[in-house]
Amino acid sequence: MLSDKYLNGIPENSRAAHSYGFLQKSQLTPEKVEQIKKLNDIAAQRGQTLAQMALVWCLHQPVINSVIVGTSSVKQLQDNIDALKNSAFTDDELWRIGELGA
Repeated sequence: MLSDKYLNGIPENSRAAHSYGFLQKSQLTPEKVEQIKKLNDIAAQRGQTLAQMALVWCLHQPVINSVIVGTSSVKQLQDNIDALKNSAFTDDELWRIGELGA
């Protein structure tokens, strides 16, 4: 969910479009999409994609030592690596993300 893929509906070939798998259409409620849009706004203000901010957020958690990612293209791998260019959060960003329940 934490990519810009679902901001404007469920793409036909996305994980959520299928009747099987871990991400179901029913999970993408209007409230959840609104939350994702607000997180996307924070990411954009940081100069990152939502997916990049989500990766950095995981690494920011003190109980997490590493993040395992899967990629479907070299571009996606490079985008993931580029997330490390902005790995610090301001207190304001942390507060805004926390307010969203993330």
